[in-house]
Amino acid sequence: MIAALAALLVFQLLGEIVVGASGVPVPGPVAGMLFLFLVLRARGSLPPSLKTVSETLLSNLPLLFVPAGVGIIQHFSLLSREWLAILLALLVSTFLSLGATAVVMQTLARVLRRKGARG
Repeated sequence: MIAALAALLVFQLLGEIVVGASGVPVPGPVAGMLFLFLVLRARGSLPPSLKTVSETLLSNLPLLFVPAGVGIIQHFSLLSREWLAILLALLVSTFLSLGATAVVMQTLARVLRRKGARG
């Protein structure tokens, strides 16, 4: 179990190092997760200990929202003053994300259709 948890942390650290060195605009933990995925894909299987640790972490995921809730309560006066700007930023970023996702989906669908027509 400790080795599996250490492996997760090592991949997160690797992601942080690569992102920090390259300046790629991706969070380090996301890059680390990608590296872990690639290693597991190349390996062809998921070690049972890593599966157990991952499932345990995911089952306790709601606990990670506690600090965010505390931050909201702690900065409530700021949020009440700036609610309009925050709401606007959330709406704009949501629609931009949806648009970007739609464009990527259409592009991938086109590429896969071309690949299917050739193959």
